Amino acid sequence: MAELRRMTDRCALFAVACLALAGAGVHAATPASIEGRWLTDDRKGVVAIAACGTKVCGRIVQVLDRGPGVPSADVHNPNARLRGRPLVGLLTLWGFRRDGDSWEGGRAYDPKSGKSYRSTLAVERDGSLKVTGCVLIICESRYWTRYR
Repeated sequence: MAELRRMTDRCALFAVACLALAGAGVHAATPASIEGRWLTDDRKGVVAIAACGTKVCGRIVQVLDRGPGVPSADVHNPNARLRGRPLVGLLTLWGFRRDGDSWEGGRAYDPKSGKSYRSTLAVERDGSLKVTGCVLIICESRYWTRYR
């Protein structure tokens, strides 16, 4: 009887260990959040990404480039009426929804060129944010890092 009890105890411990490992695997597979502050790839700005209703968007919260000739407004916007908008507070990412490990269906606006691109976002294994912008079938990715 004592031997049966020891076997039962071992089986119970094994089952608990298996459940704990399975739970850890599920937790590790959950995609990292993209919400927070991100330093752009050129290290010239900080974008805050947060929920905007049921989707995700990002706004410039800080311009780090303070050199001469650096605009403080959206001077390259193709719409002349919008060229006076300040860069700080400018919506640069919008319309993203989670799709598995990435965020799809959004647009990214580049205030340096005044162009917007069909875009996807994904947190890489190293913690960086992969921002991919596409025109037709040509895509290019940039990698942002978490800011503070």
